[in-house]
Amino acid sequence: MSKNASVKPAPKKADNAEKLTKDEEIYQQIYSAIIDHQLAPDTKLPEDALAETFNVSRTIIRKVLLGLSHEGIVTTAPKRGARVAHPSIKEGKEVFEARRIIEVATLPAIIKKIDGASLNQLRDLNKRQIAAQKAQDLKKAIRLSGKFHLELILTSENNSLYDYLRKLISRSSLIVAVYGSTQQHLPSCQGHSELLDLISQKDVEQSQKWMDDHLIDVEASLDFSEPSKTSPNFKELFSS
Repeated sequence: MSKNASVKPAPKKADNAEKLTKDEEIYQQIYSAIIDHQLAPDTKLPEDALAETFNVSRTIIRKVLLGLSHEGIVTTAPKRGARVAHPSIKEGKEVFEARRIIEVATLPAIIKKIDGASLNQLRDLNKRQIAAQKAQDLKKAIRLSGKFHLELILTSENNSLYDYLRKLISRSSLIVAVYGSTQQHLPSCQGHSELLDLISQKDVEQSQKWMDDHLIDVEASLDFSEPSKTSPNFKELFSS
């Protein structure tokens, strides 16, 4: 894909980010609204309404939506236009399988390269996530958890893995929105304190086991059961 084919996300590190162009700014605003569940899956994203909202041309909006479609969080189709993606059950399971493969396999490199400053930054993110969970702010907790996983893999110094995981985590957020989550009640989802302790102890094997169990638990918290296709019995349903 050429550099001009779609809008690129903002740089990873906010403190080093250059001033965003107008289309990058719009990209980030729509991206954040989707990831934070402010725009529900399958929501229409009409070019004319967005162009009016941001006071830009439809050409710019079309470019932004194309970029978001490459992230897998927006879908575009003739006559249907652009919509917030609605992941299928199959995609949901594939995303979590891919996350386990990447995040478990990257831990040896992370443990080898991580330094004290990065560990402190991750501990701060972890504390904020736990505080959000205690406050029952699930949206904020999920967002901070995703940020934790991204900051963790960034310490591996492999930007390609970072970019791929960022897309998977974006799609994970949509999957949670569609299929629900009770992950705040699962033991391994009460923050990442134990993982950070294992990493600081340079325990590769137990760190990998923790990560694998953690992602399995998150996936298990989602309801991937097939919806019933039978017609409801209205007499029975409303008999009372």
